[in-house]
Amino acid sequence: MILEQMPVDDDLMTDAEMRVMSDFLGLSGPQLATVMGVHDRTVRRWENSETGIPDGVAEDFEALEARTADAVGRAVEEILAANGEVRVATYASDEDFWAAEPHMRPLPARWDRMVVARVAQEVPGLRIVFRGRTGDRRA
Repeated sequence: MILEQMPVDDDLMTDAEMRVMSDFLGLSGPQLATVMGVHDRTVRRWENSETGIPDGVAEDFEALEARTADAVGRAVEEILAANGEVRVATYASDEDFWAAEPHMRPLPARWDRMVVARVAQEVPGLRIVFRGRTGDRRA
């Protein structure tokens, strides 16, 4: 990370801001395109500064980050309220995620795993498993 002091040209989201937010939310370029309802090429053009990023994209990111933060907060509260050893289940594939949580489509299972990772930062020692699989494979 390098800190630079420079004037901001306008209020539009930059390609770097978009990439950082995508990474923070656990979304690849194609996944971001699906979530934003645009073609993959459009996201690539935004990422490569070939075209400007529309105002609404920043607002969509803010809404998704708020939804993500809410999911993390609710999960942490539920775990802490459980008052015992808790395992959190996530999904190995998009198909598994969408079958169990159809209202979450088009968000990918990768997003859910990122939420679980953020929850694990807040709850040390949290055990994570894939939904539908039986526990540890340790001998």
